[in-house]
Amino acid sequence: MKEKNYSAIIAKELGIRVSQAENTIKLFEQGSTVPFISRYRKESTGSLDEVAVTEIRDRLEQLKELDKRRKSILSSIEEQGKLTDELKKKILDADSLAHLEDLYLPYKQKRKTRASIAREKGLEPLAMLLISKNLTAPDVEASDFIDEEKGVETTEDALSGARDIIAEWISETLEIRTALRELYFEEAILLSKVVKKKAEEGVKYDMYFDYQEQISGIPSHRILALFRGENEDVLKLKIHVPEEDAYSEISSFYLEKNMTQQQVVKAIADAYSRLLHPSLENEVRAHLKDIADTKAIDVFAKNARQLLLAPPLGEKNILAIDPGFRSGCKVVCLDKNGNLLYNENIYPHPPQRDVKMAAKKIHHLVNTYNIEAIAIGNGTAGRETENFISKVKFDRDVLAIMVNENGASIYSASSVAREEFPEYDITVRGAVSIGRRLMDPLAELVKIDPKSIGVGQYQHDVNQKALTQSLTDTVVSCVNAVGVDVNTASKQILTYVSGIGPTLAENIIKYRKEKGVFKARRDLLKVQRFGDKAFEQAAGFLKVQNAKNPLDASAVHPESYAVVKKMAESLKTTILDLLSSDEMRKRLDLNNFITDKVGMPTLQDIVKELSKPGRDPRDQFEMFTFAKGVNSIEDIKSGMILPAIVTNVTDFGAFVDLGVHQDGLIHISQLADKFIKNPSEVIKLNQKLRVKVLDVDIARKRIQLTLKNI
Repeated sequence: MKEKNYSAIIAKELGIRVSQAENTIKLFEQGSTVPFISRYRKESTGSLDEVAVTEIRDRLEQLKELDKRRKSILSSIEEQGKLTDELKKKILDADSLAHLEDLYLPYKQKRKTRASIAREKGLEPLAMLLISKNLTAPDVEASDFIDEEKGVETTEDALSGARDIIAEWISETLEIRTALRELYFEEAILLSKVVKKKAEEGVKYDMYFDYQEQISGIPSHRILALFRGENEDVLKLKIHVPEEDAYSEISSFYLEKNMTQQQVVKAIADAYSRLLHPSLENEVRAHLKDIADTKAIDVFAKNARQLLLAPPLGEKNILAIDPGFRSGCKVVCLDKNGNLLYNENIYPHPPQRDVKMAAKKIHHLVNTYNIEAIAIGNGTAGRETENFISKVKFDRDVLAIMVNENGASIYSASSVAREEFPEYDITVRGAVSIGRRLMDPLAELVKIDPKSIGVGQYQHDVNQKALTQSLTDTVVSCVNAVGVDVNTASKQILTYVSGIGPTLAENIIKYRKEKGVFKARRDLLKVQRFGDKAFEQAAGFLKVQNAKNPLDASAVHPESYAVVKKMAESLKTTILDLLSSDEMRKRLDLNNFITDKVGMPTLQDIVKELSKPGRDPRDQFEMFTFAKGVNSIEDIKSGMILPAIVTNVTDFGAFVDLGVHQDGLIHISQLADKFIKNPSEVIKLNQKLRVKVLDVDIARKRIQLTLKNI
């Protein structure tokens, strides 16, 4: 089978030039990664961004899978001796899996069906008679097929078997399936009813107890909620289209004047109810699930990106507190590199409350370890601990910052944490994670499965393979966008660098331990199994601080060092001066440096990087504090205007932390004075806001908020 022109197909679908798709596919085939292609191969791709490059990768994989299935189908039909030139052309031209499967359906090896049983009884000729002639007395014709040995004892037995065969023919007719599929996707309604015995248990689904909506308009979060309700046996879902519309579509193919209509009408009804409707209902449900999954996964990825790229406080001496009531608060002291220096417990809260001793210990630790900032986990007892810290009198200014601790418990119990701190228990590890998150969220969060960070909804309901791929892509994108210091990076963050992976990450760490720090990027080639291809893919994202060549600490790829050298020579200066002088860079005429391999996009990127070599692309850290005196949901009243921080963005709104251990919801209708389709248009994760309280339901722990009229 001749391979299809993937480049042309993808280019048409994505609205790009064929050469862009073709060159990008070639780069993938050569082992290049998405970050490398989008940053360092702009001449080849026509400056396609990371999103477009990823779309090409994913669509290419889908097309290859489609062709794999196409090849299997052709082989199966050919083995049956039924592959005609016309059928082969149709299969080769099929552009979707649904179309391909429709073509294959009549030839698919089936388990025993009512139609196959009828064929075994010799009733196929009768079926042909019923649909090809206008029989005035079908009973008479059917009597010729009575055969008690085969189980055909009456004329009705014969007619019934013939109708079973006709029903299967109808259900396998490509034109009918295509027409009905179009009808379903345009007009079908999703019906939801409560399972009576679960009515009281399923209160959270009460809005869906008697609910219907056209499938074309159901938002993704509602689809996932309905499916979850069904999975929990609270709801019963059905896909409905008017039967008369479906019968009309089928009849236009199978009720011609020369047919024996009564028998065919019965066969149509049976074909629809027994074969076509269940099949198409499953298709529609799968389609709805795919759409909802895609949307939900997109929300996950956007939220994860914002969380991973949250502004870092930077290299500071940190005192981190994992708050708690019964077992006290675990306190750890970390140096500027995140190394654990000291740990102990304090008890500022009941039942073992000793505020005076706790304050004395904190004061002592701040002075002893020259603490510059205090990180406080925002979980249980978080606000109470923040209030306690605010009353401790320090000898100098010390920042006290609440830190989102989602996933810290996952990290503390993980093999990564055990490897880092084998001699400490999970409480110490959790506190260390909280402190390191304040210093550098990205470096710490890469140690946790992205699905455990908790930035989305229905994460356990969506396609797990697709979710994992999307979140992995997001982590890879974030790590490579920021860049990694090869001499301080953990094994986990190195794993996500373009072209590296777990084995090379382990080898880099091993090299550091045995040989000391890397003094230049070229030293990476001394690492076991770190060959030229790995160097090509990874070098631009790995930074070496204080190297002899200052470009080693920048995002300029080593393959472009010669270009920078020529730039400096053209101005009769050094690379170091070129890095430090904006005036000199402005004097460069980039046209003088264009070659057959280096074009204007790369040259512009080089100059842009020279202006900020190695600078962290993340935003600057901003302080945030919750409202004083508002520590629990009981403290919140309608009309209050409060500071808040966004913790989750969904299709229907945003959840925000008010510092009361219960997130409030800003519904999408309350996010802006204008109509918006998606909350992400106006809001993002970790954004600091001032919100107005609309309503508080203490019993149900619900806080309704607005951004309007503040």
